[in-house]
Amino acid sequence: MLYYLFEYLDKSHIMGAGVFKYISFRASLAGILGLLIALIAGKGIIRWLQMKQIGESIRDLGLEGQLQKKGTPTMGGIIIILSIIIPTLLFAKLNNAYVILMLVSTVWMGVIGAIDDYIKVFKKNKEGMKATTKLIGQLFLGAILAVAIDYTHSQAHLDLTTNLPITKNLLNYSDLIPGAHNAWYIYVPVIIFIVMAVTNAVNLTDGIDGLASGTTAIVGIGLVVLAYAAGNIKLASYLNIIYVPNSGEVVIFLAAVIGACLGFLWYNGFPAQVFMGDTGSMALGGAIAAVAIIIKMELMIPILCGVFFAESLSVLLQVSYFKYTKKKYGEGKRIFLMSPLHHHFQKKNIPESKITLRFWLVTIMLVLATIAMLKLR
Repeated sequence: MLYYLFEYLDKSHIMGAGVFKYISFRASLAGILGLLIALIAGKGIIRWLQMKQIGESIRDLGLEGQLQKKGTPTMGGIIIILSIIIPTLLFAKLNNAYVILMLVSTVWMGVIGAIDDYIKVFKKNKEGMKATTKLIGQLFLGAILAVAIDYTHSQAHLDLTTNLPITKNLLNYSDLIPGAHNAWYIYVPVIIFIVMAVTNAVNLTDGIDGLASGTTAIVGIGLVVLAYAAGNIKLASYLNIIYVPNSGEVVIFLAAVIGACLGFLWYNGFPAQVFMGDTGSMALGGAIAAVAIIIKMELMIPILCGVFFAESLSVLLQVSYFKYTKKKYGEGKRIFLMSPLHHHFQKKNIPESKITLRFWLVTIMLVLATIAMLKLR
């Protein structure tokens, strides 16, 4: 909103108003405001959650210090969502289709997560929303994103292609199935799968204090670099990546995400005063997926979001191997001491704060590796 005010002031020859034209300036303000909103509003929201007795119900998994967290306020993702939406609305161009899609993805998944949290807290159902219902909600969002992004990309004369890691060659979605002639029928299912995979992966990662919020902030910094490069025609040409016109506004949204996660981390770091719950983890997953798809970097996700991927893969492997061994030998066996992966390390009696820090360091390395791959191309 403020962009249009300062655009008017600039046309009226008000000194200094033209600075709002620069994405870097608006992104800086969005990040700072997101951080401040999380810090300032967070305290009040946490107090409100405590008053409403919206506390985490803990299942005894035999993890050290686990039961001490019982009653800690959950649904703190409300703080994150507000800290993303307000700066984006203030500093981004609201006539940009990508901005609208990112906000819709964040709110959509946030609402699904909030319903899940509501069922767990108030209905006393530890399982929360039915898995099929949750997946249907993710499927609908994926379909909407696929169709809307395909439309906006086609308006910019972009084909249904995407960037590949390392190699400078591009992937046309029709190449995924030999003999396929219409890439659109392949693109939509792939995008739906990516949305579902990323949102669930972030959700699984949110299991110990500060892990999901800190990891998302680091991933967000990596996405800022990718988004800025994709939205700058000179950089995109130099790096041999697809130039996505008007995608520079994505940087402003990402800056708000980073600021929101860092501000939330103030309260969510060990020992946590509040948990983001599915409200926050699902919203962040939706935001990451939407950004990666918009800037045509969705195939970079397994590297960039390697920690999220590993957490999700650990659950998949654990469940599959348990079922396989139970069917074959009559007794289920496990690969990990417990899944998701961070619980495996907790079972090894590694302190929670150390696990979080190490996962952050791994994420930093993966982000740097992803950026390095741009140059290798």
